[in-house]
Amino acid sequence: MPSNKSVSDAPIVQFTNCRILRSHQLQREDLWVREGKILNPEKLFFDEKGSADIQLDCKDSIIAPGFIDVQINGGFGVDFSLATDDFKSGIDLVSQKILSHGVTSFCPTLVTSPPSVYHQVLPQISIRNGGVHGAGILGAHLEGPFISKEKKGAHPEHCLRTFEAGAFQDLLATYGSLDCVQIVTLAPEMKRSSEVIRELTKQGICVSLGHSVANLSQAEEAVQHGASFITHLFNAMLPFHHRDPGIVGLLTSDKIPAGRRVFYGMISDGIHTNPAALRIAHRAHPKGLVLVTDAIAGMGLAPGRHTLGQQVVEIDGLNTYIAGTKTLSGSVATMDTCVRHFQEATGCSVETALEAASLHPAQLLGIEHKKGTLNYDSDADFLMLNDDLYVQATYIAGEEVWRQDAFGM
Repeated sequence: MPSNKSVSDAPIVQFTNCRILRSHQLQREDLWVREGKILNPEKLFFDEKGSADIQLDCKDSIIAPGFIDVQINGGFGVDFSLATDDFKSGIDLVSQKILSHGVTSFCPTLVTSPPSVYHQVLPQISIRNGGVHGAGILGAHLEGPFISKEKKGAHPEHCLRTFEAGAFQDLLATYGSLDCVQIVTLAPEMKRSSEVIRELTKQGICVSLGHSVANLSQAEEAVQHGASFITHLFNAMLPFHHRDPGIVGLLTSDKIPAGRRVFYGMISDGIHTNPAALRIAHRAHPKGLVLVTDAIAGMGLAPGRHTLGQQVVEIDGLNTYIAGTKTLSGSVATMDTCVRHFQEATGCSVETALEAASLHPAQLLGIEHKKGTLNYDSDADFLMLNDDLYVQATYIAGEEVWRQDAFGM
């Protein structure tokens, strides 16, 4: 009879006494992991006649997929939109520090910047797996500079750009390279945006609509050309109006192509979006909601003056403003805080809150076959949380990469 060693010599770890988030429900069953992947125990028992080499008692914790942050501008004093000599050590620091907040993979985000910044920074961002060194990098999110002057928010006006005759060539010249780019946020009402959206989508890059004065038909047209995401819903776009709901109207539009889903990011920090607006969006289109932090360099630091790309921002409690104004500029919220606030504000289930930070961003990026779920053969990136959704331990590829000191096994 074959033993479990006939397939692999790698140890099999069995996580017991836990509730696993699987198929949208917390289920009381064990989690089996080998070589960084989640195992099907039936195959293990019946096909391999295998058993666990190590058993870990989870003490009734919730086990959920690792969080995926698709919009994070920096944190802990590091600003991804600043071209510095030690950029790589900065991105390493952030990827290490966000493990304690349950983030196992992320998209470092650059706000509107001069072309020279993109040309210096983007070659220093490489897509990589997570591990003890930090959360995995899924590719960059470029938010701007092809956005609306009227809805620029905290983006510097002198760096904004439009598409000229070459449209896609303009974009390539601005960014320098799309090799490590995962998401581009642009304003769909800009001339020639349709051809840019089509070309980006063809290259497997997710197009997000944001910082825009688009009306609903312009937004619908962008989706028909391939756009699939909305950058921080309600922020930096026309407010909802009953005769033309603008980009917000995509949540209930009947012009979305069959088989397609529009996702939308929300900064659930209690500041960027009133809880009532959070509830409206969630009730209108629950399966599209993606929690993002939109965190800036000041996340994890004391109040005071910090940067966001070319601008100076001021942190006052949980509020972040462009210095000397009342213009909101990103957040200092962590992903686990956003998940807890979302659950509290909407009264949704624990499962729903956790999936908004894991399953939905994975589906948005088309990586749900390996991230964002605890399905068999998925990457074993997962969290142990208590019932109040505080992270107790973070695992990447089945390996513990962070643990709350007070939480002993």
